[in-house]
Amino acid sequence: VTAEMWKDTFESEGLPTKILPDGDITSWGECVGFKIYVPKGREHVADEILRKL
Repeated sequence: VTAEMWKDTFESEGLPTKILPDGDITSWGECVGFKIYVPKGREHVADEILRKL
């Protein structure tokens, strides 16, 4: 749920994102961590959005 909230935050600012779980599929569970990916070359936009918060 938290990763989806961050995804929504970035996308509301116009930055497309993708969330993928950490690890391989055999280790996925209810409490698995996620990584949020942004397009290459747009990392500075994500940094700026985080600074605004």
